[in-house]
Order: sequence, then C-alpha cells, then structure tokens
Amino acid sequence: MKIGVVGGGSWGTAIAAHLVRAGHETRLWMRDAERARAIRERRENQRYLPGVVLPEGLQATTVLAEAVAGAETVFVVIPSEFCRGIYRELRAVLPAPAAVVSATKGLELESLLRMTQVAGEELPGRPLAVLSGPSFALEVAQGQPTAVVVACEQQAVAESLQRALSTRAFRAYTTADVIGVELAGALKNVIAIAAGIIDGLGHGHNTAAALITRGLAEVMRLTAALGGRPDTLSGLAGLGDLVLTCTGSLSRNRRVGQALGRGRTLAAALQETAMVAEGVRTTLAACALAERAGVDMPISLQMRAVLYEGKPPREAVDQLMLRSLKRE
Repeated sequence: MKIGVVGGGSWGTAIAAHLVRAGHETRLWMRDAERARAIRERRENQRYLPGVVLPEGLQATTVLAEAVAGAETVFVVIPSEFCRGIYRELRAVLPAPAAVVSATKGLELESLLRMTQVAGEELPGRPLAVLSGPSFALEVAQGQPTAVVVACEQQAVAESLQRALSTRAFRAYTTADVIGVELAGALKNVIAIAAGIIDGLGHGHNTAAALITRGLAEVMRLTAALGGRPDTLSGLAGLGDLVLTCTGSLSRNRRVGQALGRGRTLAAALQETAMVAEGVRTTLAACALAERAGVDMPISLQMRAVLYEGKPPREAVDQLMLRSLKRE
C-alpha cells in the first residue's frame, strides 16, 4: 500500500516505522521541519523515540498534501484537541478513495464526540476505522511482539487493514465495534492516572488490582450505555490496554498520576513529560458523558476533583473506599 501517517509524535512515528517494515510505501507528516530532516538524514526522532533507528524507507515531510498524495490509507495519530483541525485540512488534499484510520485515544472535549465521529463530520462519506489496543510506541518501534485491534463497521476495510498491519511482530484483530474500541481507548487513560496516584501515594498491589477492576467496571458501564459492546471491554482494546496503561512504566498518564500522588501540582506533572497525557482532558469528557447518560463513574469523578478542583489525592482514595456498600 501507499500510506500516509499524520502525526510525528512517538505513536505516529512508531506506526510509520512499522508500516515501512511491513513493506508499505509510507510518508510521515509532522509540523517540525528540523525533526523531519533528522528523520530523513539521521533516521531518528530524538525528541519522542531517542535511540530508536528508524527504517531507511520512511519518508518525513512537513507538507500535508505531500504526505497523503496517492495514499490508499491515512492514519491520523495526533492529540484529540487538534484532530478536528487536521481532518478539516485533510478535506482538501485527501485522495478520493483513501480510508482514514484514527489512532488517537481521546475524546473531543467541546462536543464529547469520539474521533471517528469528528472525522465523519469533517470527511463525510469516507471509510473510517480505529486502531487501538495495548501498544506502547517505543516497543512497537523496537519491533517487540504486539497485538492490536482494528475496528471498522465495514468488514472488508477492517480485513484489508488487518492484512496490511500484521507481521511476525505485530498481530491485528478485527471488530465492528467502533464505539466500544474508541471509548475503551479513551477512558482507560482516566483510570491510568488514578493508578499512578495509587503508586505515588505508596499503596501496594492490592490497591492497584482493586482500582483496575473497578475502573474496568465503570468504563464498561458507560461504554454499554453509549452503544458499545460489553465484550469488547474484555478484549485487547479494553482490559488489555487498561492493564498496560495502569501498570506499565512507559505510560504517560500513569506518570502524571504518580507525580500527583507524590505531591506535585498538575502543571508540574505535565511538564515532566514531552508527550500529551490524553487522560487529563478525557477526565472532563468522561464525567460529562457519564452525567448525560446517567451512569455512575466514581473513579472518574474523583479524578476530576483531583485534577481540576484541588482535592488532595489521598482524600480522593479515602472517599472511594468509604462509599456506600453494595453488591459487585
């Protein structure tokens, strides 16, 4: 395939590198001209994937039209807050038959829309798919074995993407549950911040296991209320990604939570990572969606209080433990 990847952060660069190794002609778009030149000349994205040697065939450009020219598929891998603007720019330059794959794990805060809904508004009539699952960018870039999910309502598109992505080190599964996959990918970041707080406060494995399990329950409730399939939450896009993000040392959302648990302010916690922690904004969207749907999401509500209302993290944990008793 000819493939365009829009977004030169860690995940976009990792996906682009993987696609080149899978045999596809791949162009990567990024805003930073110096970083694009470094990829072309030194085969490294030093800011986001330092030390990883990128494949020779990877082309990097700062011209969006050049990145997607002739592309059969375009992956959009940028923070959720910038997606609408990029989809709007793509409208004028995207080849007519190209499918669009969202690899953004977030929600649009203003509208509470999922990323494929945003893309559908800006690029009507396009085949739209989602790439998600437990996949740290660094490990994908290093070629470590990884399994992901491709979600698309059109089975032929999902299977085509599955074949294009799958290699000995990268296995893709398919599903038609776009809603479940997107919500799982976005909402798990909120629980990951809570998991980091648990660690930062010095709590142990019992506490973390309880948090992950109850976090999965509330993500499942909201996903079902919004039309997703509950069984999706027990698969790679749900439980798999949740466990990875809540426990892995490469998780940027978990690192933000750890800093908060150790007494840092949110501003200081965010300064410690060069990459976007989507869970910070998604917390607001998750709580708004839950309130609109009438769904109980106590962990997300406590994270909103910690992130935006100044509640001490230890007090938030205490309030979760002292909620009224009930059946599981």
